Amino acid sequence: MPHFVVDSTRRQSIINGVMKTPVTVTVTGAAGNISYSLLFRIAAGEMLGADQPIVLKLLEITPCLDKLKGVVMELEDCAFPLVQEIVATDDPAVAFKDANWCMLVGSVPRKAGMERKDLLGINGKVFVGQGKAIAENAAPDCKVFVVGNPCNTNCLIALHNATGMPKENFFAMTQLDEYRAKSQLAAKAGVPVAAVTNMVIWGNHSSTQYPDFTNAKINGKPVTDVISDIEWLKGDFIKTVQQRGAAIIQARGASSAASAANAALMTIKNLVTPTPEGDWFSVSSITDGTKYGLPAGIICSQPTRTNADGTHTIVEGLPIDEFSRAKIDATCQELLAERADIKDLL
Repeated sequence: MPHFVVDSTRRQSIINGVMKTPVTVTVTGAAGNISYSLLFRIAAGEMLGADQPIVLKLLEITPCLDKLKGVVMELEDCAFPLVQEIVATDDPAVAFKDANWCMLVGSVPRKAGMERKDLLGINGKVFVGQGKAIAENAAPDCKVFVVGNPCNTNCLIALHNATGMPKENFFAMTQLDEYRAKSQLAAKAGVPVAAVTNMVIWGNHSSTQYPDFTNAKINGKPVTDVISDIEWLKGDFIKTVQQRGAAIIQARGASSAASAANAALMTIKNLVTPTPEGDWFSVSSITDGTKYGLPAGIICSQPTRTNADGTHTIVEGLPIDEFSRAKIDATCQELLAERADIKDLL
């Protein structure tokens, strides 16, 4: 299959006087709108650090290779000093070769009249192939981050088909939902968004997700001490976060791209950077059935911390009241139903 290579900086890996081994980042759906908002920020060092050289491997379907070539031309014209090499291809074996991070952004969008189950069936087959290609070609410790929707179950499909890869290295995006929740709380409280911490999204990246205001804080205080409108918190706040993606589509006639790209970049930054003491971030990962009553074997959003040694742990011991329990159970039931729908792909 056709592919092309742009050697943008003669593969120098001395950045600011420091020798570092380049990290290979593979991005699928690389000519799409989300990737167009994402790739230039990765290349500028916003994701892995201003001193980390990178190799970019960009995967697209064959009909989009000309469009991808234009994206590569723009990346080249930016002359990013961190970028050692750019490979653009429609061959998964080439794209995932020696990858350290696989960002699975590309997926078929949901169209009018299409049920979620239909979308799972179409995209599921893509993630079967990508999971197998990652196992056969990527670095043994490669980490996989799924953005393409339905991202939780697509991630589960990729995980099951990436035989031999560590299950704990697979993640799906709910950082966007966390940011949406923080923004809503900040606006309601009349504070900067940075004042909102300890927000976790539970469950699926879908309209059943649960933005947990009961454990969140505003300027270090419980949200309910700052926002007294409990009816709003239990009603409009949750609905707004759950339906924000649909509202953006209705408003601009297209799905969220820049905000999705930002959340994707920031999730990986959170996964490679030690989490500030006392806080956590939202990302979906495989459940083991021992925490918070979550069923085992689903890709579920949970409160997560990155440790100083680069490992990741689920924050334990958060109180779950009756209201939260019902919301968490509902979103987990949806994930179980999705898993049942694609059992033949696992």
